[in-house]
Amino acid sequence: MLEIFPWTSVFHGRLNYKFYTMQNTGQDRDGEYLVGIISDTHGLVRPEAVSALRGVRLIIHAGDVGNADVLEKLQAIAPVIAVRGNTDRGGWAFDLPQTEVAGIGGSSLYILHDIHDLDLDPVASGFSAVISGHSHKPFTERRNGVLFLNPGSAGPRRFNLPVTVALLRIKGRSLEPHIIELEV
Repeated sequence: MLEIFPWTSVFHGRLNYKFYTMQNTGQDRDGEYLVGIISDTHGLVRPEAVSALRGVRLIIHAGDVGNADVLEKLQAIAPVIAVRGNTDRGGWAFDLPQTEVAGIGGSSLYILHDIHDLDLDPVASGFSAVISGHSHKPFTERRNGVLFLNPGSAGPRRFNLPVTVALLRIKGRSLEPHIIELEV
């Protein structure tokens, strides 16, 4: 069984963050976690996205959720950690933080919507990955040992960009990202 424990006030650098940690409480695949990463749904949860996320232990939504129904639908698949995007408005959206931190296995993930708003050094802060959205462009890159991951957009198609989600396999501090293009 997997449990998610929230801490409400962890000081990380100069800012306080809500911090989540995932911990095994029983037999699991050698402490391996499969996390679904989604962003820029803009109110749309595609059946193809639901299928791609089935079997994950946690879903991270990197903002521009669109409405609370999106989070409810994702919550039916797995627990959800979400941040607010630049288009998220209204009472439901104000409950979403601008950033989150999640500790999964031996890895620490920093989550925000727009990578241009990153206001810390992830290496100096000890993060294993930075997860963002906003650009609608799927992207993975390692910089100085830190994984930068943007799952792209799973919502309405924009421009000629693919409709995508990502899966992140975590084992200790090992992170293996996979971008999945949805057939829509």
